[in-house]
Amino acid sequence: MTADGGFDLYLGIDWSGAKGARTKGIQVAAADPGNGLPKVMPSPYRDSGVWSRQDVLTYVVATVSAGQRVLAGFDFAFCYPYEDEGSYFPGLEDTPAGPSEVWALVEKAAEKDPELYGAALYQRSDLPYRDYFMAPGWFGDLYRHRQRRTESASSAVTTPHPVFKCIGAANVGTGSLAGMRLLHRLRQAGPEVRIWPFDPEPGGRLTVVEIFPRLFFRRAGGDPRAWSDPANLASVLAHYGSQSGSLPPVRTEDEADALISAAALRALSSERSLWRQAQHPAAAREGWIFGAAWDSKRG
Repeated sequence: MTADGGFDLYLGIDWSGAKGARTKGIQVAAADPGNGLPKVMPSPYRDSGVWSRQDVLTYVVATVSAGQRVLAGFDFAFCYPYEDEGSYFPGLEDTPAGPSEVWALVEKAAEKDPELYGAALYQRSDLPYRDYFMAPGWFGDLYRHRQRRTESASSAVTTPHPVFKCIGAANVGTGSLAGMRLLHRLRQAGPEVRIWPFDPEPGGRLTVVEIFPRLFFRRAGGDPRAWSDPANLASVLAHYGSQSGSLPPVRTEDEADALISAAALRALSSERSLWRQAQHPAAAREGWIFGAAWDSKRG
């Protein structure tokens, strides 16, 4: 597999770090090759159709066994800032040296919590990491508004929030902790799973990338706040090559984000320049949002 696209299935996954077995905040949309409209998928493992984080892990791993070539985008930060201070946790001895070590750290801290819930890293007072987080009832002494290089690149289009922020409506931190547990499990799944940009080229059967749905909206000239406006969604989908057609009712912002992400991944996966962002020195330690480019210009 080369960086030409050519996948058999494109998955846009709007993620959630909320506590609990199932959450309606998790939405999965699928796009087949071509220009058909993406579709929101119910969980195949539950009569309710509501996804859990474990369901998502089970499903994407199953695609490997099914022999499909899948590009799956997840809406959470794949790692923490490093380049700004030369460390994920500045001042701390024995800090992780790379992303796989960060994921293993989160997994070990939260291993007793079911459904990939990851908040133990900032909840446990016996661990030295909570001072770096802003969390419910806790403003760490070492918390700062740090950004990864990819977030700085994305800020030319929209504004990501810090990964160490685990409170409020724009909370990305808790979902990212749960996501890091998922990445740890995927890393154990073998060479058929490629986690970009840490594995620079897509390949194997499953390639996983970090996404930011608001960035996809903005790249297409759409308004992510108007997710319930059919004309807005249709325009963004058309920008990413989806044919006009009858779009089923979109009930939530999470569904809209998943649909747009699946369409964007299908369209952008053939752009070699986006895959080459993995060559930036920061990408190897911090990760990179697929679709974020250093030459982004404020529109």
